[in-house]
Amino acid sequence: MDAAPAPLPLLFLDVDGPLIPFGGTGYPPAAGPGNPLLARLDPGLGPRLLALPCELVWATTWADEANETLSPRLGLPCLPVVEWPEPSDAEGRDGLHWKTRTLLERAGGRPFVWADDEITPADRAWAAAHHPAPALLHRVDPRTGLTDADFAVLARWLGRPGADTD
Repeated sequence: MDAAPAPLPLLFLDVDGPLIPFGGTGYPPAAGPGNPLLARLDPGLGPRLLALPCELVWATTWADEANETLSPRLGLPCLPVVEWPEPSDAEGRDGLHWKTRTLLERAGGRPFVWADDEITPADRAWAAAHHPAPALLHRVDPRTGLTDADFAVLARWLGRPGADTD
């Protein structure tokens, strides 16, 4: 019997910063009621994300609202959502982002990319020491959100997980 193909790498995707940039000008004003930052969401990102050889997963405090509000605007299907544990008093004391441990647990030993605007060298070092598969923790500039350069890094790494680092 042929072995089942390996599952695709995961891409854990944050919203605020990577998909909804905070800086710069040239964003249209929000039309109508709702979150005014949604006007900064580029619908062209959806097809670009879908073209990547990975399994997309929301890794955001938007939780299920990402599927309700963002997925339709981006042309994305309903994506899995990372469930965050309750914060603890020890959170962040070791310099790790509060998402880091949970994302490694959710990856379950699979190769993954994490695209977020708050990743630090401490998160990268911890993932390298505690995750058995290749992982790319890619920091996105929150002023610009995902750019062509970010997509080039993601596509290159996903084409050969672990071949280079961020």
